[in-house]
Amino acid sequence: MLRRQRLARMALSFGLLGLFGLLLGLGLVIWGYQSSDGREFSLLNHSLSELGSYGHSKLAVLLNGGLFFGSLSLVLCWLFTLQLSRLLSGHLLYLSLTLTCMALAGVGLFPVNVYHLHILMLKWFFIFGCISVGCYLVYLLQRPFGAATLWTLIPALISGVSLGAFLFLPHLELGITEGDNPFYHELVLQLPRPDFWWPAVLEWLGLGSFMLWVLCLLLCTKKAPDEQEPVESPY
Repeated sequence: MLRRQRLARMALSFGLLGLFGLLLGLGLVIWGYQSSDGREFSLLNHSLSELGSYGHSKLAVLLNGGLFFGSLSLVLCWLFTLQLSRLLSGHLLYLSLTLTCMALAGVGLFPVNVYHLHILMLKWFFIFGCISVGCYLVYLLQRPFGAATLWTLIPALISGVSLGAFLFLPHLELGITEGDNPFYHELVLQLPRPDFWWPAVLEWLGLGSFMLWVLCLLLCTKKAPDEQEPVESPY
């Protein structure tokens, strides 16, 4: 029991630390962003890739460092949590979350200056993110539904829709991008661009909703009292 409680505390600590690192890097870079033409940063038509581009963003190292170390901290969180789950669906959930955060760490490790690796990591972040949401829905079917479940289910659904839309909208051939290229290939499109640019909007919405979902998972952690049997999973 003590080992499980210790693992749960370590998972929570690394998870919150990872989210703090991600938010700190993003916040500082967005606050200090200044483009070469003097345009202010906007979530509606500037992408994450631009913020982490060396030579384009003066504070790119802060963003890339935050993405890399923050995501690695989340990887440790999920690896600790993986040891607490007794369900196969739980193992699949935390393994997919681990792979999602490893891909996000790769986005920071390989900025857009290393174009092909950056695009590959970004693509797999969205793919593994969608898989994680799917695994979570299966996982919930095997657990009793409660208020805490609702608080994690809503951001999970928002995250799944956002991540999925980023991946699949180009395949609908709606003409959103030139030649209906995948959105992750369009994130370095040179200015001028539309004031409301779908690739950037869905990228930020997907990343933001994923981080919100992770935060809700962490805050809904269940702690087993010393006199009771340990819970099956901290979430």
